Amino acid sequence: MTKLIDKQIIVGLDIGTSKISVVIGECINENEINIIGFGSSPSAGVDKGGVNDLESVILSVQNAINKAEEMSECEISNVYLSLSGRHIVCQTEKGMVPISDKEVTQKDVENVIHTARSVKINNEYKTLHVIPQEFTIDFQQGIKNPVGLSGVRMEATVHMINCHNDMAQNLVKAVQRCNLKVDDLIFSGLASSHSSLTMDEKELGVCLIDIGAGTMDLAIWTGGSLRYAAVIPYAGNNVTADIAYAFGTPTNNAEELKVKFGCALSSEVNKDDKIDVPSVGGRPSRTLHSKTLAEVIEPRYIELFGMIREKIDEIQINLNSSGTKHHLAAGVVLTGGASKIEGIADCAERIFQMQARVGVPVGVYGLNEKIEAPDYATAVGLLKYARDNRHYLKKNIAEPKKTYSILTKVTNWFRKEF
Repeated sequence: MTKLIDKQIIVGLDIGTSKISVVIGECINENEINIIGFGSSPSAGVDKGGVNDLESVILSVQNAINKAEEMSECEISNVYLSLSGRHIVCQTEKGMVPISDKEVTQKDVENVIHTARSVKINNEYKTLHVIPQEFTIDFQQGIKNPVGLSGVRMEATVHMINCHNDMAQNLVKAVQRCNLKVDDLIFSGLASSHSSLTMDEKELGVCLIDIGAGTMDLAIWTGGSLRYAAVIPYAGNNVTADIAYAFGTPTNNAEELKVKFGCALSSEVNKDDKIDVPSVGGRPSRTLHSKTLAEVIEPRYIELFGMIREKIDEIQINLNSSGTKHHLAAGVVLTGGASKIEGIADCAERIFQMQARVGVPVGVYGLNEKIEAPDYATAVGLLKYARDNRHYLKKNIAEPKKTYSILTKVTNWFRKEF
């Protein structure tokens, strides 16, 4: 097997409600990531970002890790882990410090950010991210990089994303039980933003909506900075449940119907198209019109988008009152597994009254054609976040994958069978 020692390797691990994704990337330089392996596994024991069965999570994570290791031919030891759930909260804070030597140094920047983040938060919570939005030096506002500028005092506005200690620790515990070290916890919506949004969109103003199975992650960007982040505990599984109840079909079959034949706009479906719908209890399957399926799916997506529309309206009022430009000129970008459905962009445009598109991971190489899909946005985004923040340096050196003896393989087989 090819040895990967001395190469800078990053591993992103996204533990979702319905699927666990692992992506392994090699940092070629400051701007390029080469994907060398990935793996996925059905998720068990996780719901809406929280762990409800630790052993099931461990087995699911290990299965996805094994697939990624087999493809990349290396054994990984460190991962960057995504985090979502209704326990994610955000706040915007300000801090001010005097400029030490009439010219701003990196130390001054660190000091003013530290001052801004020093606000007391609930003891049950920890801070995941402190993201600078802008700096003010004396009377000059809207500065993005103050280093080298002259002045007397400097103010920083930062966006803080916090999470519940116990919720985060349970996910970390599951990963550690797979003999992996968590290098960093990263909010899923922030990771997806790094993989799916362009710099122009962030500058003009854009709302990223990562629609998973259990939650929707929301990230609003304007002026190149993250202005708001939130998690809504309703998502794709609610659509699947509606299908299951409406047609009396098992949940797994309902999910398959949604992905293969579903459409978020019933007006786009040919009224003559038909589909086979499995029944429960050994009953024979039934034939129904595809339009009927779309008429079940569309109202639920309208409801989900309506929740987000209310959030956006509320946020825009708050941003406007603080003097921040809030116009989302670049519209809405949809990503995540539940955005893989026909007509979803058109449905979003009708609800939000702005342009919308489905976002996929961009800016990576190698096996990228295999992961250019919305459901890999978070996992790939973890790699790009780690690269952009230089977290990977000297942390994650890959080892060659172990070659097991015939005796070990036979022993493992007996353990599985008995």
